Amino acid sequence: MKKIKIIVLLLIVFVLTGCSITTLDDKNYEKNVSTILSSKNRSYNVYFEGYKYYIPSGMKFVSKKEYNAVLQDTKNNKYYLYVDAISYYHKDKSEFEVDETAYYSKELSYNDIDGYLQIEEIDYKYLVQFMFNYSKIECYVSKEDLTDSINYMAYILRSVKFNRSVLGSLIGDNTLSYNEEEYSLFDKKNNSEDFLDVVYENDDAYKEAVDEDEIDLDSE
Repeated sequence: MKKIKIIVLLLIVFVLTGCSITTLDDKNYEKNVSTILSSKNRSYNVYFEGYKYYIPSGMKFVSKKEYNAVLQDTKNNKYYLYVDAISYYHKDKSEFEVDETAYYSKELSYNDIDGYLQIEEIDYKYLVQFMFNYSKIECYVSKEDLTDSINYMAYILRSVKFNRSVLGSLIGDNTLSYNEEEYSLFDKKNNSEDFLDVVYENDDAYKEAVDEDEIDLDSE
């Protein structure tokens, strides 16, 4: 009888969390990306007009401005997220060419969703550009943090979910209040120097987010 109760409790926990138990490799980020992106997300803890996503435990939300957001992990690594709602709404397709000179460069496709992961070694650290599901995250981390950082990024990008009807009222063909040039920071054509210049010189600009849009998700 006790065994039956334990099994039932485990099933309840599984249903409530909506997540399967996933074992990740602490050294193989490529294997982890495949594992995470090939599975489906059922959890969300960040909600905005027209889209939502999930920030995993171990990260917190720092600031948001328009479709740009800054996240941070427990090691103080910052992650710059851009949710490309405009491309999603117009169903624009991204283009990516593998860079043979990069530390790692690969085009991705899981569950009929495309993207790419590119890593460049710069000044003994690693610039990671991860695009998937009409969203992109960039970070600049040490080698020892590389795998954990990519895992975080994969969880977030996998979880992004858009509400097309809401976006239609915000950025539809008859709405002129959004300018795509405002979101050029995370354009796929940007080079590493552009991104690092923004990180080093303009990071404080992100903290000017509207108060009601700011969220702080402390890790549990």
